[in-house]
Amino acid sequence: MTITQARVTATPQAIEMIRALAATHGPLVFHQSGGCCDGSSPMCLMESELPPGPSDVRIGEVEGAPFYIDADQDARWRHPTFLLDVAPGAATSLSLEGSRDVHFVARSPGACDRPAP
Repeated sequence: MTITQARVTATPQAIEMIRALAATHGPLVFHQSGGCCDGSSPMCLMESELPPGPSDVRIGEVEGAPFYIDADQDARWRHPTFLLDVAPGAATSLSLEGSRDVHFVARSPGACDRPAP
């Protein structure tokens, strides 16, 4: 696992959701999925449920929750920065916030529009 300079920030709404989830579930972790555009929502899980793998890159943390992305995906997207936010509607993954009828989104200007290296 590699730790890089922080490249993730969060909106006040995302921070509020993270605090509520942490109060209920304890320490959290985020993992950016490998899809593009509609399939690229970050997953928020209890920290014990998703230990980082050998190819995961820690790109920062939000409210104490580490945020990881697969190193190959990070390279394909040319090491983007992310703004973690929430949007209406349940998560389509096993992400913890889905039961609250909202889901996390990671906004990254142009990440899906960049050509592969």
